[in-house]
Amino acid sequence: MKKNNSQFSILNSPFIRKEFLHIFRDRRTMLILLGMPVVQIILFGFAISTEVKNIRVAAIAPVHDEATRRIVERMDASEYFTFAGYLDSPGDVDRAFQEGTADFVVVFSPHFAGRLYTPEGSQIQWIPDATETNTAATVVMYATSIVHDWLGELTATPSVRGVTPSLRMMYNPQMKSSYNFVPGVMGLILILICAMMTSISIVREKETGTMELLLVSPVRPLYLILAKMTPYLVLSLVNFASVLVLSVTLLDMPLEGSLFWVTALSVIYILAALSLGLLISTVARTQMAAMLVSAVVLMLPVIMLSGMIFPVESMPDILQALSCIIPARWYIHALKKLMIEGLPVTCVVRELGILSAMTACLILISLKKFKNRLE
Repeated sequence: MKKNNSQFSILNSPFIRKEFLHIFRDRRTMLILLGMPVVQIILFGFAISTEVKNIRVAAIAPVHDEATRRIVERMDASEYFTFAGYLDSPGDVDRAFQEGTADFVVVFSPHFAGRLYTPEGSQIQWIPDATETNTAATVVMYATSIVHDWLGELTATPSVRGVTPSLRMMYNPQMKSSYNFVPGVMGLILILICAMMTSISIVREKETGTMELLLVSPVRPLYLILAKMTPYLVLSLVNFASVLVLSVTLLDMPLEGSLFWVTALSVIYILAALSLGLLISTVARTQMAAMLVSAVVLMLPVIMLSGMIFPVESMPDILQALSCIIPARWYIHALKKLMIEGLPVTCVVRELGILSAMTACLILISLKKFKNRLE
């Protein structure tokens, strides 16, 4: 009985109540404790998916016969494909991929329906965009399954010889996984180093009280901030160069596009990440808080919603809309176009414009909040 009373008194001691009150009064801690599990379960439940959906498929059919229409209709009716239209010739395949109007092309052999009843049979060629290796392999499997199901319905016709599919992988014929994860890793490394380190560096000054000493100096606050951001800009450029060299030399990553525009794109992305870190520093008061905010705001969304691992097109509409505000999504997408597909800078104008607008907005907001916070 005494033992029970002792435990009861410990649980009701002022020390325990005080700790609970400290937690309840700290809104940031409550947000992390209660909000972070909710965010994680939503992201893990909806964003992580091994299925590939809404793949835009185009077709090349020299003759629009009944057989080709049936296969196209079956693919369009599937939840995995969305029919994007017919192409006039094989020369339009590369243009369709570059313009983003198609992710997968089906090429039917001439007189497809008629040759089903000949000894050699008919042929189909799959042409996926293999910059996303896992997606390309999955799409080929889905398309092959649809054709096999269609052929199964024709087994009642003894004279049908079948269809022989052939495959040609665009931009990544060896199906190397490095083509997929290297641009994503570059985007993740740059944004984490720039944003997290910048926020921690400035918060450290605020935490130790030295930031106020710097602000009373004759140097303007804007110059102080730029001076603190410059070393991280240089380090980030060094990291970008080292990762790029290792990717090309050790991982056999192609560099089909212009090195100048790849570097220019990365500089804009780094500036966006630095300004994001500056914005985090205006919110966080301690280094630990800055690290937590950086991890929650940057790491999970970049991994889950940027297209680094999982295709954005396979996510629900609300998560696709949310991914639009993540700088890494546009950087990774543009980097693949420049490095792997070898497209000119005119094909990534949208990504460059979005990243530049994000950088300008983040710099303006963070500088205004930083100045009001410390003065």
